[in-house]
Amino acid sequence: MSDKHEQAEQMRKDVPFTVARSDDKAVRTYKKTLESAEATYGGGERAHRTAFAALKHSHEKVGDHWEPKEHRGPSDPQAAQGAPRALEQRGQTAQGVDGTAPKRHLDDVARKVGISQPQDLSKDDLVRRSKRLTPVPPRRHGESDDSPGGRVVAV
Repeated sequence: MSDKHEQAEQMRKDVPFTVARSDDKAVRTYKKTLESAEATYGGGERAHRTAFAALKHSHEKVGDHWEPKEHRGPSDPQAAQGAPRALEQRGQTAQGVDGTAPKRHLDDVARKVGISQPQDLSKDDLVRRSKRLTPVPPRRHGESDDSPGGRVVAV
């Protein structure tokens, strides 16, 4: 077993459930970014948002886990703004679905999350429906945006 794999396995208990169900790189990216953000900003929502922002540049949310993206970069126009502009001009996000991916890729993701006949939907509809079929965690004070025990919202 490699050192990186062992490291990721040890981190899985400390990350949100969708990250824990993902590959080792996703786990390490989230956890290391979170630790750095906590040192910079303190614990709380800002640190978790920073960790998810880093994760979204290399991975996309597919159902209940994160998968590597073909190309690194922001997942939607809101993420492309970067901070602090994205905070000042809040807009719709793709919630981890790679909204910048080609239609063919979004069709594949839609099939994975159970959307039938995705080829008949527009790219915007695919993003909207795919993000609705990803786990949505409960929102309690002090919890990360993706805490264990999330629920799934249907279309």
